Amino acid sequence: MQRKRPIAQRLVHPATLSLMEIWLNQLLQWLALPQHGLGTVFVVSFISATLLPMGSEPAVFGLVKLNPELFWPVIGVATAGNTLGGMLSWWMGWGTHQAVDRWKQSSSDRQALKWLEKLGPKACLLSWLPVVGDPICAVAGWLKMPFWPCTLYMATGKFVRYLVMTALLLWVFPG
Repeated sequence: MQRKRPIAQRLVHPATLSLMEIWLNQLLQWLALPQHGLGTVFVVSFISATLLPMGSEPAVFGLVKLNPELFWPVIGVATAGNTLGGMLSWWMGWGTHQAVDRWKQSSSDRQALKWLEKLGPKACLLSWLPVVGDPICAVAGWLKMPFWPCTLYMATGKFVRYLVMTALLLWVFPG
């Protein structure tokens, strides 16, 4: 009885798979270089702070694991990219509010908005949270909360997240 080959091997010639593996390994090595890795961390951190479903932690952890001497530059670049992405979300919320005359709300929406209005820009300190963090930035813009205080709180929350998570990674999984 013949064993079935994995679908990838059935659809693609084995030599092509080998070339793809070589290319992927070279790409990953290239991205891990400090001069490229920091740019990659910035872009991934920026995109992950928008409403797109993506996480920046693997890029941050991977670069720090491969280049421990880049701990602080990676934390700084990730914080900057993630904060700029949060700022973009703020502007998107603000712009949406300008474009929409009236927003029909459920009672839970009203409660969430009241909570955010009560906290003010400090709510953006929670922008690092998974799932709800990015929408908080957009809603802050929707509510026309002050841009620069929101940005400061976003940056603070995101910096602390990257610092704690990356330090824990290095402590839990040393060398």
